[in-house]
Parts: sequence; structure tokens; C-alpha cells
Amino acid sequence: METLTGKDKELIRGSWESLGNNKVPHGVVMFSRLFELEPALLSLFNYNTNCGSTSDLVSSPEFLGHVTKVMLVIDAAVSHLDDLHSLEDILLNLGRKHQAVGVSTQSFKVVGESLLYMLQVSLGAGFTPALRQAWLNMYAIVVAAMTRGWATNGEHTAE
Repeated sequence: METLTGKDKELIRGSWESLGNNKVPHGVVMFSRLFELEPALLSLFNYNTNCGSTSDLVSSPEFLGHVTKVMLVIDAAVSHLDDLHSLEDILLNLGRKHQAVGVSTQSFKVVGESLLYMLQVSLGAGFTPALRQAWLNMYAIVVAAMTRGWATNGEHTAE
């Protein structure tokens, strides 16, 4: 597993902390962007409520629960920047779960773009090129582990 520089860790921690304690609204921004970039992913969120559009979905308690879980995983990654390897089993399992529900590894890239978009919108001028690169570096490590888990559930067909 790759490592992050001390500067990467400092930038990531500071920016994540600046988002405040309630990360769910930021997660909603991230997922809204995800559905703009890859509308087909909306169909993976079939809850008991009628969620035919992004606006219907973002008010769904089930979806907000999913957003909360995603933000907690990002929070765990930020909290474990000095030892991301300790999250390996969790990330492998997440990759397997995503493969099982039909998410392609190509969608992981779009999630990363959506994460960067959310950070840019939330941090404004504080979202510097160095900060963007730090988040890209961390996300690459997380996605590499998830992709390994995804591949154990079926043939790897990312391209």
C-alpha cells in the first residue's frame, strides 16, 4: 500500500476538519454530483420510496443513511492516514459489496471526481492544487484496496 507525505496528511486533515462535524450535507453534494456525472448509478438506489430523481433520493432516509456511511468511511480514512493499511479489510469488503450490487470499478473514478467537486465547492479558495493532489493520493490508495476486493468477487473488468 502506498504512503502519503506528511504534507498530504496535514492538508487532508485540515480540510476535512474544516468541513465541520456534520458531513452529511457535504455527502449529499458529492452524491448529487455523482448522479450528474453518471446518472445510471441512480438506479442502484432502489429503496421502498419512489426515488425516480436525485431530488427524491436525497430526501430519502435510506439514502441519507448511505451517505452517512460513506462519509464515515472517508472520516475513517482521514483518521487513519498514518496507517491506512489498518483499513485494508474494511476497504476490501467495500469493494466486494460494490461489485455484488453492480458497481463497476470505473464508477470508483467518478466517485473520486465527485469527492473532489464536493471539496472544491465546500472549501472554495481553500481548495488549492496541492490539496487536490493530496486528496487524489489518498483516494488512489483507498480505491486500490477496494478494487482488489471488487476483483475477488468476479472477473476484473474495469476498462
